[in-house]
Amino acid sequence: MVDGLDVVPVGVQHVGAVVAGVVVALAPLGIELLMEPVPGACGFGADGKPFFWIDTRAAAASAVHVAFATGNRDTVDAFHAAALEAGGTDNGAPGERPIYHPGYYGAYVLDPDGNNVEAVCHAPQRS
Repeated sequence: MVDGLDVVPVGVQHVGAVVAGVVVALAPLGIELLMEPVPGACGFGADGKPFFWIDTRAAAASAVHVAFATGNRDTVDAFHAAALEAGGTDNGAPGERPIYHPGYYGAYVLDPDGNNVEAVCHAPQRS
């Protein structure tokens, strides 16, 4: 979780399909489904604190891009594999993206509503 960031909400039309995929895709990052306080609203997080929310919207205004930072590249790879296994659509295989900065290593997957979910490691590759 980023300092100063408490909640990231994402509204989707296909909440069941999105949540099922997110549960699998975020597991390698240590992020899990923590609560469903009302039908159609799900809070994901770690250490008992939800910070990523998915809820039902009649129509998504536009797709969003959400990135989850991790400390190593293997976790980025595991996220990408898990997300594809859960039915996500590949939007960028794990790899370096030097356009952002040296050492930027990320992977991207689209959910059923077209939201771009990313796992990223900002650490340089160890030799």
